[in-house]
Amino acid sequence: MADIKITIIDREGEKHIVDAPTDMNMNIMELVRAYELAPEGTIGICGGMAMCASCQCYVLNAEVVDLPEMNPDEEAMLWEARNVQDNSRLGCQIHISEELDGLEVELAPAE
Repeated sequence: MADIKITIIDREGEKHIVDAPTDMNMNIMELVRAYELAPEGTIGICGGMAMCASCQCYVLNAEVVDLPEMNPDEEAMLWEARNVQDNSRLGCQIHISEELDGLEVELAPAE
């Protein structure tokens, strides 16, 4: 299986169902950038190093997909970020895999 479907709700509330490749070692932040679902320069400012929270998203259906556990760097960054909710994750830390087929995320407001 090379592609899965992921639903991304952009910062204007528009829903996008996109094809996400599982064989390219991409993450959610890179997927948002590839489909240009956020204005350039507003997502992935740190380049995916879990240091800025510009790729923060809300996972809307964690109960139906097998999300990877949060690592300490992600937890620390979310501790300092704005607009954090119980379902917040950093898109740069969610790597696309077959287990994420059907994932739904909403981009957090730009800081």
